[in-house]
Amino acid sequence: MEVMLDNKIIKVNIIRKRVKNVTFRFKNNELYISCNSLVPEFEIKRMIASNEKSLTKLYNKQAARDDVDKIFTYLGEPYTIVYDESVKKTYIDDDMIYTKNEQKFNKWYLEECSRIFSERMKLQLNNFTDIPKFSLRIRKMSTRWGVNNVTKKIITLNSELLKKDVTLIDYVIVHELCHFYEANHSDRFWYQVSLRYPYYKLARKRLRSE
Repeated sequence: MEVMLDNKIIKVNIIRKRVKNVTFRFKNNELYISCNSLVPEFEIKRMIASNEKSLTKLYNKQAARDDVDKIFTYLGEPYTIVYDESVKKTYIDDDMIYTKNEQKFNKWYLEECSRIFSERMKLQLNNFTDIPKFSLRIRKMSTRWGVNNVTKKIITLNSELLKKDVTLIDYVIVHELCHFYEANHSDRFWYQVSLRYPYYKLARKRLRSE
């Protein structure tokens, strides 16, 4: 079933449930209607026609939100995500990221986190001596950019760091590596950070504000 809204042909998906009310929502530019199994199709069409203005507003609002969701910041630069079922391997071309679907994009995202964080970690380790052997882990965190479990010798980096430019990634890595020298945030700790990242105060400010 299809309807015309705002001069656009919209696919309608009817989901029948044990519910009393009829609800409308848009997803991926399609209209989803939840209703009782006893509601006939002609009645659904009548409700769509009588609510055309409000449905058009709802459609445009959701379409605008979807456009924002497709903007992805990668290493400090904005890219538009393009979903294309014919894409076999996610890749970047100019300011576009082409991927098959959201699942493939998320897989690529984690692979990029591992690749880039490992490269930056290796580079920053050249500025350190006597660092014990440790493991690098990556996960999404809501309140911290990085964590160093000095006892277990595990450094965990926030996957959201991939959205920041490499200078900020480097700062977080330096910060966590310095905890092997000072497992606190004393003046001695910040002195160690300053030796390897003189502009750490600016980096901290940017991480809080961006």
